[in-house]
Amino acid sequence: MEYLIHLAILISIYAMLGISLNLVVGYTGLLSITQAAFYGIGAYTTAILLTRYDINFFVSIVLGVLITAVVSLLIGYVLSKFKGDYYALGSFGFNVIVYSIFLNYQDLTRGPLGIPGIDRPNLFGFSFSDNLPFLVLVAIFATLIFFISKFIADSSFGRVLKAIREDEQAIQIFGYKTHQYKLAIFVIGAMIASIAGAFFASYITFIDPSTFTLNESIFVLSIIILGGLANLRGSVLGALFLILLPEILRFVGFPSDIAAQMRVLVYGALLVILMLYRPQGLLGEYKL
Repeated sequence: MEYLIHLAILISIYAMLGISLNLVVGYTGLLSITQAAFYGIGAYTTAILLTRYDINFFVSIVLGVLITAVVSLLIGYVLSKFKGDYYALGSFGFNVIVYSIFLNYQDLTRGPLGIPGIDRPNLFGFSFSDNLPFLVLVAIFATLIFFISKFIADSSFGRVLKAIREDEQAIQIFGYKTHQYKLAIFVIGAMIASIAGAFFASYITFIDPSTFTLNESIFVLSIIILGGLANLRGSVLGALFLILLPEILRFVGFPSDIAAQMRVLVYGALLVILMLYRPQGLLGEYKL
């Protein structure tokens, strides 16, 4: 049972990450490869505030979101000047910079040693130290984020984002300042990723820079491409699929001496086959 709860917590966290990136990539058409950076900022903010200053977890989420909003506003302003491949390369560079800060700013982040002893949430004397209450909490946040994001996607703001994705120059003719819309959704996506990072840090109770590399951003991008771009339910489904598939492959009877390699091989082959026959993802409404 604890194993299933553990998987459900990870699925909830990665569903939030998938939703945050889908708003940027799926709905707006901006190929961002930087979500792990904002994920890390939220995680490190919570870790530092809880371990050094004994600040309440929920307060740390708010402060992490504010810090992430400021950082993403600055980065997003720069990235909004670029289009297409240049946007992707710019976001790639930012992820590398943030990872380097996590790794080398040892006075703040403890570098490769990481930050241990991160407390679980506590609200009005009730501790979420057990995994089941923690799952309920993270699932509530994930559900709220899903419906808030759905409201954004279905609103007039969301319709402008889709118009930018389809033909940015055409929507500019009608007087829309598209760079402001791109900047706004970039910041919103970063703030959601920060919340996911806070929950990850508190759940694992230890973080180090290796979690927030470029590979993590690519993994989140894989979640939304697999689940379906411009479909929030697809973000949840993609997280469910990519978290559970490696675990299911553990129970396949591969020879013990090559089991790990075979699991990776089958995992990769299944993803390639799916992309060949369903390039828009399982529930996708848009293809890159």
